[in-house]
Amino acid sequence: MSTLAPYACHPDASRGRLYPENLSTFRSPWQRDRDRIIHSSAFRRLKHKTQVFVEHDGDAYRGDYFRTRLTHTVEVAQVARTIAGALNLNTDLAESVALAHDLGHPPFGHTGEDALAALMAPYGGFDHNAQALRIVTRLERHYADFDGLNLTWESLEGIAKHNGPVHAPLPYALAEVNDQWDLELHTNASAEAQVAAVADDVAYNHHDLHDGLRAGLFTEAELAELPVVGTAFAQVDDRHPDLDPMRRRHEALRRVFGVMVEDVIHVAENRLASLQPRSAQEIRDMDGPIIRFSKPLYQNIKAIKSFLFTRMYRAPSVVDERVSVTAMLNDLFPLFLNDPSHMPDHWSAEALAAPDETHRARIVLDYVAGMTDRYAIAEHQRLFARRPL
Repeated sequence: MSTLAPYACHPDASRGRLYPENLSTFRSPWQRDRDRIIHSSAFRRLKHKTQVFVEHDGDAYRGDYFRTRLTHTVEVAQVARTIAGALNLNTDLAESVALAHDLGHPPFGHTGEDALAALMAPYGGFDHNAQALRIVTRLERHYADFDGLNLTWESLEGIAKHNGPVHAPLPYALAEVNDQWDLELHTNASAEAQVAAVADDVAYNHHDLHDGLRAGLFTEAELAELPVVGTAFAQVDDRHPDLDPMRRRHEALRRVFGVMVEDVIHVAENRLASLQPRSAQEIRDMDGPIIRFSKPLYQNIKAIKSFLFTRMYRAPSVVDERVSVTAMLNDLFPLFLNDPSHMPDHWSAEALAAPDETHRARIVLDYVAGMTDRYAIAEHQRLFARRPL
């Protein structure tokens, strides 16, 4: 790690773990964090959680090629390692934060998050970043000496605030962790965590264009009207005339991907050279993030996001699903809250032992938020004797 920049997070300067452990002979602290995240139950469940399209049988536009939370997470981790490596940051820490960033997502993607946030409003709310912290500090129960994964302070900090400083009022799950171990929520995250956040933007802007095309929600001709994307298609047509449609699509969108990654690296290199931070803490104490898109590209990405919002995230077929899965969660959550016996035995016992309704609701939330799409659908069908999708 002698090649790490002075503003990178260095393993020998880690603030350690809440429950002290002996150092590994072969792995750095963040390599161990990465491995624990990959081997967690929550990480495996990402395989069957929605990115955009709900996973179930029967609809013509669904298929094995669409991204899930797991494939999205792997793509984010790859981008994060690339950017972190180019900037001489700690690639293992960037990868750990990237791998954990979506662990707290409930079934049915952002629609599920919106539904659970409304249901949990009387009980402290719901936020997927805070839920990810709850998973890695409490809900993973596999180790003899502690609940959770006992990740390092730097990984927990990155999960909590990779999108920027977090201000009051805090979601209860985040407040609970922060009360136990101060994550300095008022500051920026490390440069490595900032890289993970930008890598998330790069990955989903790229793959949602792919998935939307495959789903037939828009066409290449419509994308040609967008900034960056239209230029990429024109470059491919100029260099590879008469390329077959699937190769043309891939060649163009990988160029879009490259533009985003190279822009982030270029901007960061210039800002780091100008500001000359001497430590990871100086990165945290800056007025804003050091890792970001250039202003011109950011405006172009806003146009792409606006297009995707209208044509993909709010496409009629997707909106129909939003209504259906919201109704499903609105059925399941109150049922479990009012009668925990409908949950598996260990969840039921924990909910029945809760001291009040707020604590019971949080236990029910942990159970429901941990469901995969297919499990939530199956449970709804079992308990309500009807199939909503």
